[in-house]
Amino acid sequence: MSQQGGRPAGHEDDWWEELYGDAAVGDTGAATAPDSLDDRFASASGALHEDPPPADPLPPGPPPADTLPPVPPPRDAAPPVPPSPDASPPGVSPVPRVPAPRPFPDGTAAAPPRRPALPPQRAPWEPPSAVPEGPVTFATDAGRPDGAAPDGAPAAPPPPREPPPAVPAPTTADPRAPRFEPPPDPPPSRAHVGSRPPTYDAEPTALPAADPDELDGLVPDTVLDGARYGACTLRAASVRGDSARYRGEPRRDALLAARFGTGERALVLVAVATGSRAAPGAHRAAAEACRWIGRAVGRSHARLVEDIRAARRGDLKSGLHRLTDRSLGRLRAGAAEQGLEPDAYAATLRCLLLPADPDCRTRVFFGVGPGGLFRLRDGAWQDIEPQAAEVKGEPVVGFGSPPSETPEGDRLTMDLGIPTPPSPYEPAPEPPREPFRFRTSVARPGDVLLMCGAGFADPLRGEPGLRAHLADRWSDPEPPGLAAYLADTQVRVKGYADDRTAVGVWEA
Repeated sequence: MSQQGGRPAGHEDDWWEELYGDAAVGDTGAATAPDSLDDRFASASGALHEDPPPADPLPPGPPPADTLPPVPPPRDAAPPVPPSPDASPPGVSPVPRVPAPRPFPDGTAAAPPRRPALPPQRAPWEPPSAVPEGPVTFATDAGRPDGAAPDGAPAAPPPPREPPPAVPAPTTADPRAPRFEPPPDPPPSRAHVGSRPPTYDAEPTALPAADPDELDGLVPDTVLDGARYGACTLRAASVRGDSARYRGEPRRDALLAARFGTGERALVLVAVATGSRAAPGAHRAAAEACRWIGRAVGRSHARLVEDIRAARRGDLKSGLHRLTDRSLGRLRAGAAEQGLEPDAYAATLRCLLLPADPDCRTRVFFGVGPGGLFRLRDGAWQDIEPQAAEVKGEPVVGFGSPPSETPEGDRLTMDLGIPTPPSPYEPAPEPPREPFRFRTSVARPGDVLLMCGAGFADPLRGEPGLRAHLADRWSDPEPPGLAAYLADTQVRVKGYADDRTAVGVWEA
């Protein structure tokens, strides 16, 4: 069609005149019935509906303004395509679209044809209705369609539908594959072992006496620590003994856990010290022994890591022996400054060195004084404490310096940053009475290494029930948490009431 007010476009408007004009169409033949515009519209409507509505006579005069045909857009601009209102959503059966009637030649609009009635459409996400349309009746025993009983009672409800049988979920597991069963949980921790409970209460009773001018010297009842580096997991606890809790005495054991360095070059030191029994400043002496050995190891941790990774057992033994003697010698010098006997201000010292390198499973133990060093392997305890007669300890694969270096087989090459002039203390402190203990070992996956003071080593050696209980608790590959480890170290045994300090290392 041409623009409104423009000239016709020739052949584009010929079809309009041939269809709706007065010219006779040659290919249709002579019409035997009236061939008016209304007759043609009625014929088109009859093709779409069985009962076409009668054509309403058009009122004379110009058509209303709202019935004028829309003005088409210019030819050079493509008209926008509005969304079709009859478009169906995905998955829904399309509704038959009835074409809109074309306007009459005089510009008036024809009445739109009536759409045929269609069944209601259902979206694909809507479930089919389970209730049929129209009234629903239930057959009764009397055969009445209304569902009422013969005596006029209300109809009984229909029987409930039985749910469909459950379909088992498909599985792809191989029935021949062995079923995974999680390992059994370890038995719960116990309050005590042995035939009778201990005499003292299990919980703290009295606090130690405090000096208002020396509050920094107060020692807490319990210390708990832990970490995970490389292939090992560390658990450490120090608990005041039952007798000290009852009498209000401070804990004589001291515990230090420190890391020096970063990354795979880091070194973890765990030190346990015990002050002399019945000494007034025993807890201060133990704390100083841990601080002195911590400073010495921390300043030389880089060279210690190199010697541990290179398996220089002789260098390690000689250097750590010197560090221990110098640290305990400062305690004896402090006793002389205070006017005390050397034994009145002394402490035992036991240490573990754990490299953070996951490829290095070498564990180094050294110290002076009684205590215990145990290893739990394959569910059985092994007492690997170096005895006084053992200078080198049990041989370990991969360790040992060439025996040609020194007659004793130890080569002292590292200074560890400690000068060796004549002793500044007069009189010079005597060497420790207890022999120096040293042992290196290569850990295996699943091992548990336990270093402890005498307060925990004595009941572990003397009470088989405690060994069996801890073996059951600690044989699980997963290390215990801090709370569980603390509960395990507090399992009491009658006759053992000293402080308990234990350091456990679980190997992954």
